[in-house]
Amino acid sequence: MSEVNFVTPFARRFGLRVPVVQAPMAGGATTPAMVAAVSNAGGLGFLAGAALSPEKIASEVAAIRALTDRPFGVNLFVLEPAAPDDATVRTALEAIDPLRRDLGLPPGGPLARYAPDFRAQLDMLIELRVPLASFTFGLLPADDVARLHANGLYVIGTATHVAEAVAWRDVGADAIAAQGAEAGAHRGTFIGAFEEALVGTMALVPQVVDATGLPVLAAGGIMDGRGIVAALALGAQAAVMGTAFLTCHESAIPQAWKTRVRSMSDTSTSVTRAITGRHARGIRNPLMQRLSEAPQKIAPYPVQNALTQELRQTASRAENGDYLSLWSGQGAPLGRARREGLGAAELMSQLEREWREATARIATPNAD
Repeated sequence: MSEVNFVTPFARRFGLRVPVVQAPMAGGATTPAMVAAVSNAGGLGFLAGAALSPEKIASEVAAIRALTDRPFGVNLFVLEPAAPDDATVRTALEAIDPLRRDLGLPPGGPLARYAPDFRAQLDMLIELRVPLASFTFGLLPADDVARLHANGLYVIGTATHVAEAVAWRDVGADAIAAQGAEAGAHRGTFIGAFEEALVGTMALVPQVVDATGLPVLAAGGIMDGRGIVAALALGAQAAVMGTAFLTCHESAIPQAWKTRVRSMSDTSTSVTRAITGRHARGIRNPLMQRLSEAPQKIAPYPVQNALTQELRQTASRAENGDYLSLWSGQGAPLGRARREGLGAAELMSQLEREWREATARIATPNAD
């Protein structure tokens, strides 16, 4: 069987041998070692910068650049400063404090800061001149996009339905990350109701391709070479893969989280706002279930996220999966056959082989 090559314009622009973008996963998964390993292996690594201070972003980018001279990206959440009133914080803590007690923590209280300063983060990306920047949770003003472009950054906007993709196109984004309902972790919805934005990847990607005319990166449910082929067939120019990399040895998430990802089924996840105040897909556990029992007490993101952070960090140190935010996509069981602790470079090699073999099977008719 002859080798079939299919290079998309996005892959060609960034010198990708494999049309795979490693998703920026907050919570410790996307370490500099992972980002560099993926880029060095012919894909595109992405750092999750949303939870990091500008100074930490700078040090992480320096660490990545020490490990690779290949393109990579940084993702930020588009957020306004959070200034919750005392009643919002007190109400949220009424539901959170019983879980804190379970882990031996004292009652919680108001915090000095609920999230890093987005504007300062954005300025840092421009100062660092990272090759690519992606944005989730909101829409950048056109002048910010123009400023990024003027400093050499390629801009990717996240969309969960067509109207969001068109909005990103209209402010000047270079590409769209189309986030299907299957994807793990936070939903990027910023126009309309969350419930109306759970569009599956197979339906979403071709509609975004047709509506925008921009390069589209398909995210959600893609775990192997078959998924990469499917994404490209739908018109995407690369596949964004997050859950597939969660259990790699470069991923710094707790082993308890990795173990649950490897043992889950296709129905193990739910979408909840109970943990962080913003809808996100993760594996059901006592943390999700107990906080979901009082939906009226959940503070908006990033307040709820910050108020549950110490609880989750304590659980992480104790390898207690019952109190972790176990973000994962629906496709996780497709990766179960892969060796535990696989390195990101080895995973990329497997994905490249699977993608080429799957493409060749489709391109070469079976002889009868």
